Amino acid sequence: MTTITELSQLDPNGHYSYADYLSWSLNETIELIKGKISLMSPAPSLDHQRVSWQLNGLLFEYFRKKPCRAFAAPFDVRLYDRRKSVAANQDIYTVVQPDLCVICDVEKLDPRGCLGAPDWIIEILSKGNSKKEMQTKFELYRESGVKEYWIVYPFEQAVHQFVLDEELDQYRLLNMFSGEDSATPHLFPDCTIDLQEVFAE
Repeated sequence: MTTITELSQLDPNGHYSYADYLSWSLNETIELIKGKISLMSPAPSLDHQRVSWQLNGLLFEYFRKKPCRAFAAPFDVRLYDRRKSVAANQDIYTVVQPDLCVICDVEKLDPRGCLGAPDWIIEILSKGNSKKEMQTKFELYRESGVKEYWIVYPFEQAVHQFVLDEELDQYRLLNMFSGEDSATPHLFPDCTIDLQEVFAE
């Protein structure tokens, strides 16, 4: 079997599983979205990295002595429709690398990352990936059962906070925070995030 080392060896219209993903040795960072290859953006901008670093530090401090675990990209999260069961790697067709995620059910963690929906995902938009985060991943995270989803806009210095309404199976926009606000996760009401600090240059 030929070892896949170049993106050109893959069919852009092909349908791949997590088992396939594990067999590749690519230099590029990719995600699988329902079996389709999705190239991640080139190296993130300075603003993206600055915001990610600040949030990562704040989450680390908050969760350091708590049972939930926080992770920053690159970190593989394997997702599937929560209404279905998954038996093996060949049954998984979605692998994403959220900018930040929090997992409270440690049974979902294994040496390869997380199997199943994190409780909280934060995606920081770059200019080239807003459509993917706003549409594709929004639906993907809803379908897989991510309870809270934040979309961070570094250039606008804003955060949109979505919470999953499990009865309606829809995300509800809970808050739109500006860069001057303090933001509080719905799942962790004693956690306060100073967005002035997050967006500080």
